[in-house]
Amino acid sequence: MGIEIDLSGRVAVVTGVSDGGLGEGIARRFATAGADTALLYRSGKDHAEALAAELRAAGTRSTAIGADLTDEHDVERAFADVDDQLGPVDALVNNAGVQPVVPLGEMTAEQWRVVVDTNTTATFLCTRAAAAGMSGGGSVTHIASIEGHRMAIGHAHYCASKAAVLMHAKAAAVEYGPRGIRVNSVSPGLIERAGLAEQWPEGVNRWLAAAPAGRLGTTDDVADACVFLASPLAGWITGTDIVVDGGVSALPTW
Repeated sequence: MGIEIDLSGRVAVVTGVSDGGLGEGIARRFATAGADTALLYRSGKDHAEALAAELRAAGTRSTAIGADLTDEHDVERAFADVDDQLGPVDALVNNAGVQPVVPLGEMTAEQWRVVVDTNTTATFLCTRAAAAGMSGGGSVTHIASIEGHRMAIGHAHYCASKAAVLMHAKAAAVEYGPRGIRVNSVSPGLIERAGLAEQWPEGVNRWLAAAPAGRLGTTDDVADACVFLASPLAGWITGTDIVVDGGVSALPTW
């Protein structure tokens, strides 16, 4: 018997909804739970607007809003648009991010800045903007990564940015807690996507051999954690990280 979470009447903002990946899965799961959804995107306008139309047709209010989430004025404008179109924000999922592969010795300052700004600065700006309008409390969830806990070769900028996201969630939980705003993070492991097994067969095979759960993660696995954290079921959970990796992080390293 499944557990159904009812978020009817809540307004959820999901960032990074542009390409049919994790952001879309999270937005769909919030809509399934009854929440009205604002889909924030930087590119992929047609895809985001089509998804918003689909969610509206299914019975919830939804809007797609374009914004550069590394620009504080654009972020403030986007959240003002959410308030105008859907009402005050109850839940935010900071999902927008990039994950390029560059050896550390070859990494340029610009490559570093793009990753840090997209993954960390945008998380800070969106959290600040959402919290400003959460007069009755609310929930913020950062999408971090197990790479914020463990390094990966070629991902120095990504690992550093996600480690910062993890600590930002804790700091924000402490500072916003007195206002009834809970802030947590979700750290996914390797999430299945179309073509991944063909593009990176050795990595997928290593993961499958190592994961105690015996499979890759899905967008639903991550989305379920986000909806849980935004729900009353997580009413006394804040400042923590939920690792969604099928048990990989539990493996011994020696």
